[in-house]
Amino acid sequence: MKFGVLVFPGSNCDHDTFNVVESVLHEPVTFLWHNSEDLQDVDAILVPGGFSYGDYLRTGVLARFSPIMTQVRKFANAGGPVMGICNGFQILCESGLLPGALMRNAGQKYICKHLHLRTETDNSPYTHTLRKGEVLRMPIGHMEGNYFCDTDTLATLKREDRIAFRYCDAQGNVTPEANPNGSLENIAGVLSEGRNVLGMMPHPDRSAEGLLGSADGLKLFRALLSSNTLHA
Repeated sequence: MKFGVLVFPGSNCDHDTFNVVESVLHEPVTFLWHNSEDLQDVDAILVPGGFSYGDYLRTGVLARFSPIMTQVRKFANAGGPVMGICNGFQILCESGLLPGALMRNAGQKYICKHLHLRTETDNSPYTHTLRKGEVLRMPIGHMEGNYFCDTDTLATLKREDRIAFRYCDAQGNVTPEANPNGSLENIAGVLSEGRNVLGMMPHPDRSAEGLLGSADGLKLFRALLSSNTLHA
């Protein structure tokens, strides 16, 4: 399975994400430059974290106009798997590939720490090897991670089982105290209508090796690798 990692001016987790695929999964991977329109025949696309275009205007808004994103939208709309992490989640929302928006953290401060996530669905290429309710430990590092959507969109996400992860405590309890940024109903990640696009604020790329404090993030990459959701 060949992976493509997008690179925008200001990306700073692109090499972290590349390393997971190349050195941990031992799968083919290539960088996809923002000005290119060539997806290089990849089977899955990873949109990494960072500060694309310096977060100018607002997070992710300029990246959506990059030439590469035109191809990413076509790829996703054709069923290709796309995972957006942190700034990647913001970019996917701005691009219309995922519903909702990421606002400034409720505490108005940048947050960088490990926390817990509860798996809300096992029905996706990224979570099909996890148990519903399984608790994962991953780090976050963001200023605009406060997920919001309108009432109708939230109802749709719930009805269609498209909430991928929620912030929780170590026992899996979803509480206000476990919510680091004010996200609506502790939402940490959501899926597209086709279930092939995932956006999440926590970093599976920074939790794919035990040396980093947790290897739980590797479960998502391995799930995707074992999924039959490949781009034709």
